[in-house]
Amino acid sequence: MRGDHAPGDALKPQDLAKEQGVSLAVVREALVRVVGEGLADRLPNRGFAVPAFSDRRWQEIAEARRTIEPVMLRMSIERGDVEWEARVRAAHHRLARTPAYVPEEGRHYSSAWAETHRLFHRTLLEGCGNLVLLETFDRMWTASELARRWSAHLNPDRDGLLEHRRLEEAALARDADTAAEVLTRHLTQTAAGLTDCPTTSPRTKPDAPRPPGPRPHLTTPDH
Repeated sequence: MRGDHAPGDALKPQDLAKEQGVSLAVVREALVRVVGEGLADRLPNRGFAVPAFSDRRWQEIAEARRTIEPVMLRMSIERGDVEWEARVRAAHHRLARTPAYVPEEGRHYSSAWAETHRLFHRTLLEGCGNLVLLETFDRMWTASELARRWSAHLNPDRDGLLEHRRLEEAALARDADTAAEVLTRHLTQTAAGLTDCPTTSPRTKPDAPRPPGPRPHLTTPDH
């Protein structure tokens, strides 16, 4: 998540065990779990590796999210009550006030911002009241986390703060058509940001600027 291992890098259990000071069995169990979450690959006769930029899964996940989440948002706008509105407003306020980048966490956005970002998007959709759909959202969110971080790094000028504000405003205005359109466009840009960089790593990209320090009103990453 911090970008220590670039897209396509091998994840060697022996090296990881030595780095972390744990047994090889612990590392192998952890890698299997990470593979299960869609954040690493298990390659036949080749061990484990970080997925590549060009992996088709990013486009497939983006397509699935564009298909499902706007529908969930429409349902939330139709079914959500005043308590849902209050939670959406609070989640957006927290997101807007959380620094996207902190120096000690490297070039990718902070773990605190990642969590407030997830909570904002989930809160928007919770008004739908359908637990099966929300569980589907949770799985897709986890599976798309690497693509989200890579895309944010490769597209530092994207105004995520504005996109999230528009989402909040449309949802609270009960404008389902606008909200669904804004969300669809929002979801499209992460995978699109990777399409033009099929082989370049965000860790090694020579002209990639380091994100600025933690400022509350910093332009933030995308979804």
